[in-house]
Amino acid sequence: MIQGILVEGLVYGILALGVFISFRILDFADLSVEGSFPAGAAAAAAIVTAAARAEGGAAWFAAAAPFLAVAAGFAAGGLAGFATSLVHHKLKVPPLLAGIVTMTGFYSINLRVLGGRPNLPLIKNNPLLDGARSWLGALAPPDLALLAAALLSALAVAGILDLFFHTEKGIAMGALGDNEASVIQVGVNPASLRTLGIVLANGLAGLSGALAAAYQGFADVNFGAGVVAAGLASVMLGELAIKSHYIGVQIFRVLFGSILFRGLMYAARSWGYLAGITPNDLRLLTALLIVGAVAVSKYAIKRTKPSRRGGKA
Repeated sequence: MIQGILVEGLVYGILALGVFISFRILDFADLSVEGSFPAGAAAAAAIVTAAARAEGGAAWFAAAAPFLAVAAGFAAGGLAGFATSLVHHKLKVPPLLAGIVTMTGFYSINLRVLGGRPNLPLIKNNPLLDGARSWLGALAPPDLALLAAALLSALAVAGILDLFFHTEKGIAMGALGDNEASVIQVGVNPASLRTLGIVLANGLAGLSGALAAAYQGFADVNFGAGVVAAGLASVMLGELAIKSHYIGVQIFRVLFGSILFRGLMYAARSWGYLAGITPNDLRLLTALLIVGAVAVSKYAIKRTKPSRRGGKA
């Protein structure tokens, strides 16, 4: 139970990092994540399936399938993000509508990538899962190899993001969400910088989709349903649990929030029947978590504001 919560929290935590970049760093309400997440899963599944059918001189393809699947997942998600940015910047479409357009269009694209089928099973051929267990078998017990792989993947992504946001480009991206005029004053094109951020955010969503498909054992065209809400809930739960202005802490608390969110959802599925909660109510619980997190944050801000007499309210 605990291992499942941790693995799911870490795998979907990479998705939450993408949501964190778009909603918190860029202040860009991006719904295309619901298209880029299944796009990453579909691309990874297509690569794995093609590698399984490779014969003869294409044996190298089968050996490189895990790495190609991960790269394809990130690239597919990034492509969805680029489409959203293109619609937003070139056609002046509002962010929400641009994301909906991309999400809708990628539903058909993902169906084509999956060969016209709504899902593609990976149970008989899952090199990402098998590779994680074999590569880490010497470092961790067999039953913990999957957890170790998820932990290393999430920490690697979080570490790279931390390094990126300490670079000149990353600092400028953080400033873009707070004050676009300040970015323009230093000679940086805000459209190009925002495009980079949207591509990165959706690329992480696609990467998470590829890993989720390997973990679940199949890729499905409906994988993206509700992932934006789940990502937002993870971000907000992390913010409620850990307060910090340092970007490195903010990145790692998103992963913690994702684990916490998965734990709460597991508790609702397992013991929610005692309160009359069924699996059909999980979307409602996610929405209530987001509303509750926003309400608590607003209340905390109000409490810390100075009163008219100069004290604390």
